[in-house]
Amino acid sequence: MKIVVDRVKCQNHGQCAISAPTNFELDADGKLQYQEAFDEENISDIEDAVDACPLQAIQLKS
Repeated sequence: MKIVVDRVKCQNHGQCAISAPTNFELDADGKLQYQEAFDEENISDIEDAVDACPLQAIQLKS
């Protein structure tokens, strides 16, 4: 599986970075940076990040 962020929907609220800081972060300009690939041990945090996104811009795809 991989993380996919719809950059058109994403408004850089950063809720994902709070939920899963290992995989999401806001850079110095406040723009979302993330890793598409992730360790299965982080799946719970990533699912929380998907749920926390106010604009539902994050998906998990295989």
